[in-house]
Amino acid sequence: MKVTVKRKEPNFIPVVITSEFIKLEAALKFANAVSSGGIAKAVIQDELVRVNGEICTMRGKKLYDGDCFSYEGIDYKICNDASK
Repeated sequence: MKVTVKRKEPNFIPVVITSEFIKLEAALKFANAVSSGGIAKAVIQDELVRVNGEICTMRGKKLYDGDCFSYEGIDYKICNDASK
């Protein structure tokens, strides 16, 4: 018997930026995932944030168009809207 596994595509919340990149700490605040920079710093250092599927502890990690991050089970995707 052949078994085929289909992975469900995650639903991303778009985070539209107008610059080349955004730092992870700022992206968490900009996406309203956290209410302040202090909370963003704490959740990143506590290894609660994933970037492109891997735990990231760098607050200054640069996220570019197409990068994804997740926090508390919610997935966000960076979308560059520099054309406007």
